[in-house]
Amino acid sequence: MEELIVVRGGGDIASGVIQKFHRSGFKVVVLEVARPSFIRRKICYGEAVYEGIVDLEGSRAVLGKDTAEVRDIVEKGNIAVLIDPKGETLGELKPLAGRCSILAKRNLGTTLKMAPITVGLGPGFEAGKDVDIVVETMRGHDLGRLITKGKAMENTGVPGVIEGYGRERVIYSETEGIIENIRDIGDIVEKDEVVAHIDGAEVKAPLAGLIRGLIRDGYRVPKGFKIGDVDPRADQKRNCFTISDKARNIGGAALEAVLYLRRKTDDKKDIDDTGDNGSGRL
Repeated sequence: MEELIVVRGGGDIASGVIQKFHRSGFKVVVLEVARPSFIRRKICYGEAVYEGIVDLEGSRAVLGKDTAEVRDIVEKGNIAVLIDPKGETLGELKPLAGRCSILAKRNLGTTLKMAPITVGLGPGFEAGKDVDIVVETMRGHDLGRLITKGKAMENTGVPGVIEGYGRERVIYSETEGIIENIRDIGDIVEKDEVVAHIDGAEVKAPLAGLIRGLIRDGYRVPKGFKIGDVDPRADQKRNCFTISDKARNIGGAALEAVLYLRRKTDDKKDIDDTGDNGSGRL
């Protein structure tokens, strides 16, 4: 399969999309910022920006320094990660394959003109204006629904509820500074246990449970920044290191969106090439 998939951002939700396309035989390139602030960093292909190589659920992501290295990485069957927050290399990436599709979780300037197929994940995009299709990312009945006209539901800012805990399980920085982690993702903690320091100020666990996410040690955080989350289910350690149900759902929807749009494009091209108006076709 020669189509190139460019994913703008390699966070936890995007990684469900990345893995779905890679396992389905597409060439995948992830465009990242120079210093991403992942919370659930153990399940983010974008962590290759820091680590160089990330192995996650049977797929390997490798950091490339330029489009030449990206070409080599994807030809070897791996996911390529490239620092390019503005998408300035898209013009060079397109020749990698006959077709190029772009998927993005945040609208960082993504437009319909960037590729033959464009898909937006969640709020910030309007189908038919910014992208071809928007994937609904809000948990509930419509999670993963393809929107061909209009927008996804607005972000409520409220995390998913786990055993009755929503916003209460999220850790926010109470001050600005460099974070020094004392505990790590996968550790069991008690309520009010110190899990990190920010320039000497203590960062405490909001409840007892499992540290599911924690921003990278040494990261400079602003005040009020989300830096971690605690899962009250202390027996769910495996979840810290595997792609979530929500990310898999959105990944499957994004794959459906690209295949659906590609089929429509191919059908139109067949009609244009043959002059067939579609009558009598199944």
